[in-house]
Amino acid sequence: MHGLHTLAGRKNSSAGPGRKQRRQVTEAILLVGGKGTRLRPLTVHTPKPMVRAAGVPFLTHQLARARAAGVDHIVLATSYLAEVFEPHFGDGSALGLHIEYVTEDEPLGTGGAIRNVASRLHSGPDDPVLIFNGDILTGLDIRALVHTHETTGADVSLHLTKVTDPRAYGLVPTDETGRVLAFLEKPQTPEEIVTDQINAGAYVFRRSIIDTIPAGRPVSVERETFPDLLAAGAHLQGLVDSTYWLDLGTPAAFVRGSADLVLGRAPSPAIPGRCGDRLVLPTARVAADAKLTGGTVVGEGAFVAEGARVFGSTILPGAVIEPGAVITDSLIGTRAVVGERSVLTGTVIGDGAIIGADNELRDGMRVWCDARIPAGAVRFSSDQ
Repeated sequence: MHGLHTLAGRKNSSAGPGRKQRRQVTEAILLVGGKGTRLRPLTVHTPKPMVRAAGVPFLTHQLARARAAGVDHIVLATSYLAEVFEPHFGDGSALGLHIEYVTEDEPLGTGGAIRNVASRLHSGPDDPVLIFNGDILTGLDIRALVHTHETTGADVSLHLTKVTDPRAYGLVPTDETGRVLAFLEKPQTPEEIVTDQINAGAYVFRRSIIDTIPAGRPVSVERETFPDLLAAGAHLQGLVDSTYWLDLGTPAAFVRGSADLVLGRAPSPAIPGRCGDRLVLPTARVAADAKLTGGTVVGEGAFVAEGARVFGSTILPGAVIEPGAVITDSLIGTRAVVGERSVLTGTVIGDGAIIGADNELRDGMRVWCDARIPAGAVRFSSDQ
């Protein structure tokens, strides 16, 4: 990696806990270019960060939390359905931010995306830059991560969290001071699982480090940038923060994350209005005897008819839930229809799909956008 051979010598001479100036993070890069393949059909027409969670695009929660931590300039690294972001957020002034947009012509990976937007940053070489993935819902104390970065004199500081089963993640062992020792991608054998600490997808980079990432080609920050930095003698610091953390990569996780935002389990300054155990957006209509619980969200213009019961689910704008339907831990897409007495558990209904009356969908079933399921076409026997 270009420039890394100079890191070890520079670090020994110019950085460390004795810095004279304490810098606050004012700039951030949000990586929002992924296709969200695991979230389909939610992401057929909508990029993953723009899927609604607790009534607003998920990205809104991340922007608001960055702003609350002192960030005022954010660069969105976009790729898939890039044209959707700017019409919604504009210049960011409504959120108290200055937002810029950089679109990749070809997907560049996490590290490549960071490097691709570097020219839009205004920070000095030693200033901290916050970077985070566009699909992580977290209660991370951003200011604490920045404080750790500054007081340890790190080149890069990483948010780490502990998980029960780390096999699906990248492990990040640290020493007793929190200094990162290695990056171990998705271990499979018990011998490989040397820690329960994983890379949680939020970082603070020293600004000059971003320029060492190769430009113009795909780069994985997890598989290439961080291991190369370690090999070059750079200081990578981990902060274990075990507050709320959820990877919103699957529909089930996205539904749970939205409900947790409504219920207050996950913090966000961007939730529209007081919630309790449900959130009904303006212009939505809910029949008097319909029951909404468990962090359910009903989007603008949606309708929940009499006798319907909805638990822990997201009803996107314009959707219709007909009388007597029972919906649990599910997501109903924009303008979709769930017919009378249908029972949905742990399912995702794509935009514009129509589920006829008396159907039973469950266990991770997904219905594609604009699909039609006739009345009574899907049922399960009582012994299943």
